[in-house]
Amino acid sequence: MTVNEIPLKSVDRQVDIPQLGFGVWQVPDDEVDAAVAKALEVGYRHIDTARIYGNESGVGRALAQTDVPREEIFVTTKVWPEDFGSQETVDAFNGSMDRLGLETLDLMLLHWPFPEQDRYVDAWKALQALRDAGRVRAIGVCNFHPDHLQRLFDETGEWPSINQIELHPYLQQRELVEFNGEHGIVTEAWSPLASGKEVMDDPVIGEIAERLGATPAQVIIAWHLARGFVVLPKSVTPSRIEENFAAADVQLTEADMEAIAGLDRGMRTGPDPDEFNG
Repeated sequence: MTVNEIPLKSVDRQVDIPQLGFGVWQVPDDEVDAAVAKALEVGYRHIDTARIYGNESGVGRALAQTDVPREEIFVTTKVWPEDFGSQETVDAFNGSMDRLGLETLDLMLLHWPFPEQDRYVDAWKALQALRDAGRVRAIGVCNFHPDHLQRLFDETGEWPSINQIELHPYLQQRELVEFNGEHGIVTEAWSPLASGKEVMDDPVIGEIAERLGATPAQVIIAWHLARGFVVLPKSVTPSRIEENFAAADVQLTEADMEAIAGLDRGMRTGPDPDEFNG
């Protein structure tokens, strides 16, 4: 598949986000520029980072060095909850922009709700102001459950454009995905391969992969794409970066989709957003 054939999802104010993105969680800053450069070379046009990852500067170096025009690259970063607040969130945004070397951001997300801290509504209002001022094109959240999302809407009158959540065949979060869809919120998957844990060795995934001449990772990424999710596989290995991008060419049957739907076991690799407070 070529870059021009990667599906787009429409988010806030008719902003289009490439459905297959490149995540850089846990990639050290001194390694991330090479990984992002390879991803852009392969055809990725959506890069997802965060302040807490400690690699925004490296992503910025890669963006500055690539021959791919800036307008063709969709860049996402995130505000960590310790920076939530009316002015704190603006300051955090400015810091991220300095590290990325950008004038305008494509998507800014609130990273976790931290419900006990109870500051995510103020942070959301700050993102709305940044969006309305033209500094960021679209705004959303990560790891928000329906009650968190509902509160944002009740207090500000606006649903997030996107909700990035842990999502893979062993954690399908059907109720949350349905809630997102009912309110026009795009579902985006982090840890789409379950961080390389059991799901990659699941015999159902393996059988589908063998029949299609694909890898287990490609089958899982293809499942995300077929469900309409924005998906963020991560790797620093050049061959894996190419392999993951090629998953867009894998076509699953209805029977394949049903078989993978039956794998859900509620297995989290990360924290529960209702309980995670720092």
